[in-house]
Amino acid sequence: LEIASGERVALVGESGSGKSVTARLVLGLLQELRSARVSGKLLFEGTDLETLTPRARHPLRGRRMSMIFQDPTSSLNPVFRIGEQFHEVLKRINRGIGRGEAEMRAIAALSDVSIEHPERVLHSYPFQLSGGMNQRVMIAMALANEPALLIADEPGTALDVTVQAQTLELMRVLVEKHNTSVLFISHNLGVVREF
Repeated sequence: LEIASGERVALVGESGSGKSVTARLVLGLLQELRSARVSGKLLFEGTDLETLTPRARHPLRGRRMSMIFQDPTSSLNPVFRIGEQFHEVLKRINRGIGRGEAEMRAIAALSDVSIEHPERVLHSYPFQLSGGMNQRVMIAMALANEPALLIADEPGTALDVTVQAQTLELMRVLVEKHNTSVLFISHNLGVVREF
């Protein structure tokens, strides 16, 4: 699988076919399991990721590559406000970013995903937001550090059809704006065609 800069590639298959496993391989999450046996080559920006130590590979996550998981409510920590979680994401690129600057960048990112009252969202806990709002927050967080690769693992599965269509359109516009490559994972050919 080779994805050029700014290109969108779909990984389509039925449930249980290994789509999410592939995404976790790219991020290096599967390799962290003691029981995992991985072999082969995985090139990212000319580097074989499988030759990197976990310590060398870890900084790529959240910087050069990001992921939007299927269920936003399980990806966001329920005991921290959105603003605190956004601050942690931004610290992946800039360790010394202050709360004020992080809040300004988060407000801009949330505005990009058509959230009308970003300040209110930043002061909310994930359980206080709808599924569609949490998914928009996840998209904003995933794109906040302008990664080269965005892995979108069934990003609309937990949403109703209307919200799913709006979310996919937002993602499409934003990845074009940032020239981000996308590995789009889905079992639904209609969703893939729409994206």
